Amino acid sequence: MEKNTVELPPTSSVTLRVNGLSRQLNIAPWTTLLDALREHLHLSGTKKGCDHGQCGACTVLVDGKRINSCLSLAVMQQDKKITTIEGLAKEGELHPVQQAFIDHDAFQCGYCTPGQICSVIGLVNEGKAKTMDDIRDLMSGNVCRCGAYVNIVKVAQEALERGEIR
Repeated sequence: MEKNTVELPPTSSVTLRVNGLSRQLNIAPWTTLLDALREHLHLSGTKKGCDHGQCGACTVLVDGKRINSCLSLAVMQQDKKITTIEGLAKEGELHPVQQAFIDHDAFQCGYCTPGQICSVIGLVNEGKAKTMDDIRDLMSGNVCRCGAYVNIVKVAQEALERGEIR
């Protein structure tokens, strides 16, 4: 009796620029950016929540704009500037939005916090938010099951007012 074997397609070589470093990976072509970050680069700050683009826990910045990394293939982000929560602090100093989350007590369990922080930074970089309603609408893709929304919106408003994104 013959065994049925399935041959997987070959892996692809992909260069990802993550947090200022170029990293070459040999990954399956269907590997999501989220899985490349977590499983291949061991950057566990970006969280896997729903894996369907509905919760925002996996939000990272690509060329300064926020994306759900669970909905993007890693090969699509080759040679783009990817920033995760681990890449925000500089020279031992927290990014101003990270510090604002602490100052405003804008988290509880912390699971959604990396995605929320990246989303606030992307929100400012994108330049679309002008009002509190804009902030609430544009942040609606990031779910916080603990309900820290009031303080998260305060952080986003402060970041927009200060324009302190780097």
